[in-house]
Amino acid sequence: MRIEARLFEVLTGFFFLVAIAYGLASGLSSKNVEWVGVTGLVMTGGLTMIIGTYFRFVARRVDIRPEDYEDAEVSDGSGELGFFSPGSWWPVVIALGAATLAVAMATSNFWFVGFAAAAIIGAVAGLVFEYHTGQEKH
Repeated sequence: MRIEARLFEVLTGFFFLVAIAYGLASGLSSKNVEWVGVTGLVMTGGLTMIIGTYFRFVARRVDIRPEDYEDAEVSDGSGELGFFSPGSWWPVVIALGAATLAVAMATSNFWFVGFAAAAIIGAVAGLVFEYHTGQEKH
């Protein structure tokens, strides 16, 4: 996690420096500073700072991964990565709900937005509780 934290810390510095340079350049080229761009760059820097801080805190709590070693081999990262349900249809339902939500928002059908949001919430609940109900319950 240290690599990811470092990446986002570098991005944070980059966005803050670019925000300062953009503010100065837009202020010198016209009568007023173009505040929308400056605000967007500062907010982007703030978001990358939040993510970098999170990764830095997580890096303190987890063991060192093979990705954190300079001379790690591919075989160092072998093993189980987690459980992924091979026959689950819930991700497809979530994707269809998200596509429906996007179309409903784009066409301003706000009654359809509620339906799509309910479908997404129901599908996420189905995915989360898939192995806690029915035949798959252990």
